[in-house]
Amino acid sequence: MSTNPLLEAHSLPPFAEIQPEHVVPAVESLLAENRRAIDALVARAEQEAPRWESLAAPLEALNDRLARAWSPVSHLNGTMNNPALRDAYEQSLGMLSDYTTWLGQHEGLFRAWQALKDGPGWAELDAGQRRTVDNALRDFRLAGVDLPVDKKQRYGEIQARLSSLSNTFSNQLLDATQSWQLVLEDDSRLGGLPRSARDTLAANAEAKGLTGYRITLDFPSFFPVMTHADDRELRREVYTAFVTRASETGPNAGDFDNAPVMAEILALRQELAELLGFATYADYSLATKMAESPQRVIGFLDDLAARAVPQAREEYDQLASFARDHLGLDEMAPWDVGYASEKLREARFAISDEQLRPYFPAPQVVDGLFKVVEKLYGVTFAEDHEAPRYHPDVRFFHIMEDGAPIAGFYLDLYAREGKRGGAWMDECRVRREEDGTLQLPVAYLTCNFTRPVGDAPALLTHDEVTTLFHEFGHGLHHMLTRQTVADISGINGVAWDAVELPSQFMENYCWEREGLDLIAGHVDTGEPLPQELFDKLLAARNFQSAMGMARQLELSLFDFRLHMESGAPSAADIQAMLDEVRDQVSVVPRVNFNRFQNGFGHIFAGGYAAGYYSYKWAEVLSADAWSAFEEAGIFDPETGRRFRTEILERGGSQDAAELFRAFRGREPSVEPLLRHSGIRAA
Repeated sequence: MSTNPLLEAHSLPPFAEIQPEHVVPAVESLLAENRRAIDALVARAEQEAPRWESLAAPLEALNDRLARAWSPVSHLNGTMNNPALRDAYEQSLGMLSDYTTWLGQHEGLFRAWQALKDGPGWAELDAGQRRTVDNALRDFRLAGVDLPVDKKQRYGEIQARLSSLSNTFSNQLLDATQSWQLVLEDDSRLGGLPRSARDTLAANAEAKGLTGYRITLDFPSFFPVMTHADDRELRREVYTAFVTRASETGPNAGDFDNAPVMAEILALRQELAELLGFATYADYSLATKMAESPQRVIGFLDDLAARAVPQAREEYDQLASFARDHLGLDEMAPWDVGYASEKLREARFAISDEQLRPYFPAPQVVDGLFKVVEKLYGVTFAEDHEAPRYHPDVRFFHIMEDGAPIAGFYLDLYAREGKRGGAWMDECRVRREEDGTLQLPVAYLTCNFTRPVGDAPALLTHDEVTTLFHEFGHGLHHMLTRQTVADISGINGVAWDAVELPSQFMENYCWEREGLDLIAGHVDTGEPLPQELFDKLLAARNFQSAMGMARQLELSLFDFRLHMESGAPSAADIQAMLDEVRDQVSVVPRVNFNRFQNGFGHIFAGGYAAGYYSYKWAEVLSADAWSAFEEAGIFDPETGRRFRTEILERGGSQDAAELFRAFRGREPSVEPLLRHSGIRAA
């Protein structure tokens, strides 16, 4: 009888053995076993007062076994997507949603957790265990444990449908992105594109057995065209394809249209919130976040807008004047903004991405990242060439301390077919202790950088370098935790609007001379970044920073206000809301066929619904935390130790505001963010 690798115990996922046909049987088997085991735990709790060891610990073990099986499946679906795996993944989502609802509404289990809090076992718990119990009781109520039977059933139906719809949104966006291409027989239309970008487009064509150059909507292909192509019509064509993905307009109009998916998601989220007694989904979302009310979030965003938007308008006016006077663009279109901005940046600061790329070969950047972390936290890195991997590009590393591994991570840097766009960190294994044995944390770190061409290493842009540092910051939060209870280990249990603090914090090392001396080295000579280039990079750091902040505020306000609506919005309502927000904070030209929202995966297929504001909220925390390093020295060992012990190691064991105060010694201030962003209103 053949075995199912997803049902066997492994320290790391056996990727080579996992096949799509293993997924559904494994999920069915694990869920059935979990249901039986949980009912047995509840029956025991009804006979004797539950203790941590008799209730919480065995529950955690059941959850972890399921997570260890599902984690590689979910990760492969995002990084090695194919029809058979997609089908197995979708079949499993419904079962997992049903199980999660059953678990969250299990009255007997809820009573058992309450009995643990009210009984003799409570006195035996440490602070982290108590927080886990309190979080569990909160989450039962948010899952509708108190609802009457008919409403419980409706809650389950909504959650199952939302899970399916989010997956549909993600799949349709991936399919829409990969269904469009533009093949050019020669490079006559590629004037302005640097050699590195042309090499990428030629490799894109070669990968499909074509000659010439193949432009796709993947970021390493799309971005250089929008930034460098002198051919305005080419920019317009590529821009139009990109901003109409998964919509009813554009070159693939009606294919993979996400508009009805979004409308149904928003209607169901609102119904879910009302079922649980919340006025709107925004209110429901904040039940697990730092921000105490929707009004607090809107006030926070409006305040930043009041400071940033006037300066953003000035920056845009300067760009428009430059485009008119130097580029012959009497009236800028959206597909001109990135191109004109790059030309203005080069003119004003005499610096471009292409000048910097040779100093950021990917192997050197990864090595530099490790050196930064080693200096900050005293850990080292060791590559493991024997670890199971799912693609030849992928590497595996251990984080070492005092000669022993304390964590591990997969590093998957480059874009490819079947891999969803963007960059992210996810959990492979969570740090937890069971029967005296410690399970070490393992992370997935995933990016979509331009692939190496031939034998030469990939040369990264400075933006890509900061993206890598950002995701590694999330990884450190997961991997340097000292918690041994899964629900508060790493990023688990951390308020969503604080979870970006460690990631945004790490980006700062990409802007400091001491940091860049470790990160940058010329691809041919190894020489460090010349002082002249560093000075230009620094001078250009806040180029159009107010325009950038206005864009982030546009996304944040659109997301939050969308989820403050109490009705069931149509696609037209969604567009009207976006237009209204853009009237308030956007400064760049618009076209009526732009369907950005149809590809806004963060809020329709990710965890950021009524939470996109958390990027800016956490940026206040990260900028203020960084100011402590500015005062003491960016590699000051004592400040690094405090950041590790007060923020990274604590995970979700305490309230995020308490942890920040413990590190900084006071409440957070918005002033460092405004100063770092070059917002003059500071």
